Amino acid sequence: MCALLAIALPGRDAAAQPRQSPIVVFDVEIQVIQVQTDAARRRDQFPPIPLERTSATGLKHVDGTLSMARSGPDTATGSFSIVIGDQPEMDFGGRRNPDGQGFAAFGRVVRGMDVVKAIQASPTGQRGPYGTESLEPPIRIVKAYRR
Repeated sequence: MCALLAIALPGRDAAAQPRQSPIVVFDVEIQVIQVQTDAARRRDQFPPIPLERTSATGLKHVDGTLSMARSGPDTATGSFSIVIGDQPEMDFGGRRNPDGQGFAAFGRVVRGMDVVKAIQASPTGQRGPYGTESLEPPIRIVKAYRR
């Protein structure tokens, strides 16, 4: 997980050890797959990064966008989502986050949205760190890279 962010975010250490994080379904008002950081590995995370608002970057939350999860401005660390379908509520001014600042879009799925949608359709369970939002069994990220 941290390796993916290190590759995707300029100035980060791409030599970080590969991480494997459980994929979690997050489907409240919008459709995304939320990839959460393993709590046992939070000590390995980079510090929070500044929020790059879509109003400044010009990027939009369209089908296949990778977007940083956050609890407030400048709090994103290792969790992110993969957007399924266009989700303008995640952009600056959208209502998905109460502060209206949106989420930082930072990449996109270039191939394999069929796999993303199959993961979203996977069964959930009661166990795991995110309760009924955790996939059962968990699906692990084995490799993520930048061309």
